[in-house]
Amino acid sequence: MTTTLLALDTATEACSAALLHDGRIYHRAEVIPRLHAQRLLPMIEELLEEAGIGLAEVDALVFGRGPGAFTGVRIATGMVQGLAFATGKPVIAVSNLAALAQRAWREHAAEQVCAAIDARMDEVYWGCYHLQDGVMTLAGEESVSAPEQVSLAAPLQTPVGAGTGWQYAERLAVPVSSSWPQMLPDATDLLSLALPAWRAGQVLDAADAQPVYLRDKVATPKVG
Repeated sequence: MTTTLLALDTATEACSAALLHDGRIYHRAEVIPRLHAQRLLPMIEELLEEAGIGLAEVDALVFGRGPGAFTGVRIATGMVQGLAFATGKPVIAVSNLAALAQRAWREHAAEQVCAAIDARMDEVYWGCYHLQDGVMTLAGEESVSAPEQVSLAAPLQTPVGAGTGWQYAERLAVPVSSSWPQMLPDATDLLSLALPAWRAGQVLDAADAQPVYLRDKVATPKVG
């Protein structure tokens, strides 16, 4: 039995949606800052129509849970929550940094990636990833920091850089063989990361689909 997944991402300037159905990927993507809310639902409708299925036939809903632009992350989260509440479908949350790393693997066969997204306020969201069984896996933790504080996590040795955080390349202390500062997360790569989670039963209820900002975690002191 084939798996049908619908993935949405609005965490950066890019707005994208991707549908996995019958082993085929249907895809829409546009770089449209501040227009995500207007385009996302039409994209979903276009994908379902192209595949010839209804939302009820989707097994699970996938979303880029951040880090990224606060408003953007909330748009995908809210859309997935609304669709999940309406249909009773489970939800899978995927890191946008992991999606960047997965895209670097898909497009450039990069097996070690330092993913970084411009966090504004002279900071970057970043994380180190390495390939395991075709899926980018986090080494260490995802963090938000000044570019100078980005560091390489073991077992990475010669990574590439992916994401808008790499516009600060001269300030990042991580040695990379190459970098793609224009690369943005894409819903296609959310599907690749979500599929193993779906097979392992790692899903959420709609109410538990929450954004991850990273900055909140850093700014809020621990209690106790």
